[in-house]
Amino acid sequence: MKTNMIYVFKTSVETQEDILTLAYDLNVHCNPGKWNFDLQDCDRILRIDTPTGSAQSIIGLLKGKGFECEELPY
Repeated sequence: MKTNMIYVFKTSVETQEDILTLAYDLNVHCNPGKWNFDLQDCDRILRIDTPTGSAQSIIGLLKGKGFECEELPY
């Protein structure tokens, strides 16, 4: 059984509409797993808990949709 990885990212996502733009791709990318945004945080944090994917692939996904994204140390 593969262990889940927890990734934490600083993003430029600002609104619920931005999240909806990303939701389908994040669901596909993080399946199985879960993700959430904290838009109240000044860094607009994205947390991902999944056994699949990598930090670089998640960064590429967000940047491909026009958002800034950088991994933060966990």
